[in-house]
Amino acid sequence: MSLQAFLKKGGSTLSNLGDGQSTSGESSSGKGKKAVGEKQNKNIPWVEKYRPKSISDVAHQDEVVNVLRSTLETGADLPNLLFYGPPGTGKTSTILAAAREIFGPEMYRTRILELNASDERGIDVIRTKIKTFAQLSASAAVVRKSDGKMVPPFKLIILDEADSMTNSAQAALRRTMEKESRTTRFCLLCNYVSRIIGPLTSRCSKFRFKPVPASVLESRLLAIAESEGVLVEPQAIAVLIQVTEGDMRQAITTLQSAARLKGSKKVEGPSEESSDSSPVVEAVTEEDVFEITGVVPSRLIAKLMTACASDSYDKLDSVVQEIIEEGFSAGQVLYHVHDAVVASDEMNDKQKSVVCEALGAGDKCLADGADEYLQLMSVCCTIMQTLCRST
Repeated sequence: MSLQAFLKKGGSTLSNLGDGQSTSGESSSGKGKKAVGEKQNKNIPWVEKYRPKSISDVAHQDEVVNVLRSTLETGADLPNLLFYGPPGTGKTSTILAAAREIFGPEMYRTRILELNASDERGIDVIRTKIKTFAQLSASAAVVRKSDGKMVPPFKLIILDEADSMTNSAQAALRRTMEKESRTTRFCLLCNYVSRIIGPLTSRCSKFRFKPVPASVLESRLLAIAESEGVLVEPQAIAVLIQVTEGDMRQAITTLQSAARLKGSKKVEGPSEESSDSSPVVEAVTEEDVFEITGVVPSRLIAKLMTACASDSYDKLDSVVQEIIEEGFSAGQVLYHVHDAVVASDEMNDKQKSVVCEALGAGDKCLADGADEYLQLMSVCCTIMQTLCRST
């Protein structure tokens, strides 16, 4: 046998041996990767874990969903977009889900540039990053390997919090949008459309994102709680919806924080080694939501209003001291006092106007750095005089 033939035979033997060892290694490493993946999946924030993967999963924003769906189905050209509305209503999730469906997993990373304008909002970013990316020509329409759909021949630039951009940066962006319209589409996301200059808004199709209604929030929160094995009391869901005011991101984050706060307890059987012990998950309560969000409980506001109506300065002082010692923000207290005053049946319109004026003055002083105790006492004394000494 020649040396070349011997080496060839030995090489194939070693190769087979290596294949067998690698197969075993792949089996064990596969289990390890699966365990690591499950652990990482548990550590993902619920906001990212349950972020809509397609535009059909976007909740409540029917107008923009219908426009994007018709664009995807008919293959029509995508215009420049401007999404505006309160935070946590799905603006970023909607455009990212649409981008996944337009470009597919193969070209999602190469065809999209996402920038947060609150961090990068100067004119230099427009002249460098955005302009350079926009000038790169996209390849002609190609077929995706995953589902056979056509990928349009343009790129997408997403500018989050575009209302934080300076006016000079917005003016520079206007020219870039015009020059690169053949190869690039822009999507501007903002909370206040009034802070976007007119030339930019006129070049975009505008869509207003409405606050998520209570029914949609409730169903989504209950579905997430069921999927995560979290017990939530109905009153806690109601308070969570009331506190977040249509902000689904804040609602999901608060629910996750409350679930982590409660944790789980193990109920032990007759002995420590008994197999009857099983984990029992505590239910998230209304007080847990108040604790996480820092919202002043309604009982404290009711106690404060009762002290104001008692015409006793000492009693009022003790209640205000209690609220301060609990660590609640004076701004939060004034916010809830305003709601209680507006909904009160014990005051007429003139009395409410006097109290609201005092609330506004107190809030302004707090913004200027005034002492919280003094401002709370000032507003509460005004309420006491209005209720007890009005003529």
